[in-house]
Amino acid sequence: MPRLTSPPMLLGALLLACSSLRAAPAPWYYWSHATSPQKVCAQTAPGPGWVQDSPPFAGPGCQRPLRPPLP
Repeated sequence: MPRLTSPPMLLGALLLACSSLRAAPAPWYYWSHATSPQKVCAQTAPGPGWVQDSPPFAGPGCQRPLRPPLP
């Protein structure tokens, strides 16, 4: 079993920790049903027959437009 204090293992752990700092929640969208006037706000399509109908939003309720991520 490799030692957890070896330089490659430490570097790998550091890279993994840094990459997770940029993680963000999934955006929310309005979805329209193809054959009815229904519209819902969700992160993914509620099922078959639903079409994405908006730009991304920052949270449930689709109230705040999502800002582009920082570089």
